[in-house]
Amino acid sequence: MSLRQHTSQEFEAELDAVRQRIFEMGRHVDHVLESVGKALLESDCELGNRIILGDDETDSMELEIDHLCLEILARRQPVAGDLRLLTSALKLVVDLERIGDLGVSIAGRVVELGRESPLIPYEDLLRMMTTAREMLTEALEALKGQDVARAGRVIDKDEVVDAYYSQIFNDVLGRMRESPENIFRATRVQAISKYIERIGDHAANVAERVIFIVTGEDIRHFSRMSRSDFS
Repeated sequence: MSLRQHTSQEFEAELDAVRQRIFEMGRHVDHVLESVGKALLESDCELGNRIILGDDETDSMELEIDHLCLEILARRQPVAGDLRLLTSALKLVVDLERIGDLGVSIAGRVVELGRESPLIPYEDLLRMMTTAREMLTEALEALKGQDVARAGRVIDKDEVVDAYYSQIFNDVLGRMRESPENIFRATRVQAISKYIERIGDHAANVAERVIFIVTGEDIRHFSRMSRSDFS
């Protein structure tokens, strides 16, 4: 084996390590969202507190991937698609970390609500959460398969999450108008729905970065109509 072949194989192994750590972090934050959905549905404050205390693990994953990417950039000086992967990974893990933070924020509202009776059926929030989680899973699968069309469909699906948010916001607003007694629960439920809406936004960001990695096209500021060309 030539020195060039050996070096190339080492470099590819390093890039694969970055990908695998991104997928690992994605699975971790999805587990956070699954757990916080369970805590919400069951009014489980103990689980909510455990989620809050576990936030350091997400932060550690972000830092590990950051350090790995920066080390590879410094040693290998990559170009083209490899450079796009590493620079995008540095941004992508920020989205994943913020998704984890939003899960922790939801857990905080669950703890505040305690055993208060639901102001609206929590199943509505869970359906919204399920859609946001599906977006994250699909975005990471698009990265794994270098699938631009799949990433485009993730971006389009953000409209579904936004529609859920509008519906829940209007429902909660109506309950607030009915009685001042509902305000405490209403503000917490509205905050949870907003956090989920932001999770959908970050999942869409991940999908946008996938498109950039594969094609070199930066679509972050494209109109929605232009983005749909990738789906």
